[in-house]
Amino acid sequence: MLRTLRYLGGACGLAGGDFPAACGLSRGRPWLLRGVCRCGRSASTSSFDVVIVGGGIVGLASARALIQRHSALSLGLLEKEKDLALHQTGHNSGVIHSGIYYKPASLKAKLCVQGAALIYEYCSKKGISYKQCGKLIVAVEQEEIPRLQALYERGLQNGVQGLRLIQQEDIKKKEPYCRGLMAIDCPYTGIVDYRQVALSFAQDFQDAGGSVLTNFEVKDIEMAKESPSGSQDGMKYPIVIRSTKGKEIRCQYVVTCAGLYSDRISEMSGCNPEPRIVPFRGDYLLLKPEKCYLVKGNIYPVPDSRFPFLGVHFTPRMDGSIWLGPNAVLAFKREGYKPFDVSARDVMDIIINSGLVKLVVENFSYGVNEMYKACFLGATVKYLQKFIPEITVSDILRGPAGVRAQALDRDGNLVEDFVFDGGVGDIGSRILHVRNAPSPAATSSLAISGMIADEVQQRFEL
Repeated sequence: MLRTLRYLGGACGLAGGDFPAACGLSRGRPWLLRGVCRCGRSASTSSFDVVIVGGGIVGLASARALIQRHSALSLGLLEKEKDLALHQTGHNSGVIHSGIYYKPASLKAKLCVQGAALIYEYCSKKGISYKQCGKLIVAVEQEEIPRLQALYERGLQNGVQGLRLIQQEDIKKKEPYCRGLMAIDCPYTGIVDYRQVALSFAQDFQDAGGSVLTNFEVKDIEMAKESPSGSQDGMKYPIVIRSTKGKEIRCQYVVTCAGLYSDRISEMSGCNPEPRIVPFRGDYLLLKPEKCYLVKGNIYPVPDSRFPFLGVHFTPRMDGSIWLGPNAVLAFKREGYKPFDVSARDVMDIIINSGLVKLVVENFSYGVNEMYKACFLGATVKYLQKFIPEITVSDILRGPAGVRAQALDRDGNLVEDFVFDGGVGDIGSRILHVRNAPSPAATSSLAISGMIADEVQQRFEL
């Protein structure tokens, strides 16, 4: 039975997860995971007190928080890929969001503001490079100014640091090539390589005695029917997790942070498949290196509350490149980073099991416009020229893409809340599914992990 235990309520936006954009390999400490890596336990061990399924930034932050609180317990983390943080985390826009967009007093707003402070502190402590380059949210039309002023008031209520409303002359001082009538200056916004942050969380987890198992794609989660032959543990570890390659792990409790597959993992364990995940692809464009001088920090449009995404924006990267985007189009595969990536199963799931048809009907013009911009660079450039008129089609290249796990209910409503799901019976009381970690989950990951650790401790009475 699905129950929404806590909420990250407020305006939905691509913030934090934005649409993920591809990042390179982490800099700094090398990552050597291949196949199975265990720390703090013998190589023959196949049982844990708690297993975390999912090696993205939320799963890794949660594993880190749990082992720091419960050092006497054995913890393992399972990841289906050969390396960690390859999908939503590894395709993230890299923005450290300030928390301006979300409903005042909502958990989503509080976790973003708290999470941003924690990310800056963590990166400083670990020597992970970041840039607090700021962000301008720019009104280019007179009709946008009331929405911009309302957003400014919302940011003040959320406790976002350093906000100020600026006029045309100050916009030019911050971004010399940007035009606009009025803007919100968000100096606390920054950028970082979130995959590098996630891999650092993994290192912390392992240093504390946690075990990471890669190439472990979960096929089945069920209660053990009998004790393993010759096991001295008896039924101490009653849950069996099997991989697609026939490997088997036993544990007492399970926490899943499965991102794009959160609904399927929940259904696999006998829990509610709702809300369903609908994948949305976001394509980025690249500003040619010789034109990167046109953008200094993040430049965002004024969000339109009628639509679920923040709109195309200018995003500087840690390597000095500038990404433009993303759009928001339906992906026909959960890990479909290219326009023609198709999975028959994923398409059928979208059509039959989700409320996508209603969402499409309600946002038809928006969807058509996004698809048009995805096909024709000139349409996107025309929009970008509202902010920086000097940009031309010859200045841009097609860039990377990411896929966002958007939770959708059967009525076609975007699930904006943070949803925990357990279940009934023996297995349901031993599983916590993190069903929806909405944007800005990367920015909020350390704050979210504390909340998940609290829920685990309360639910499992650790």
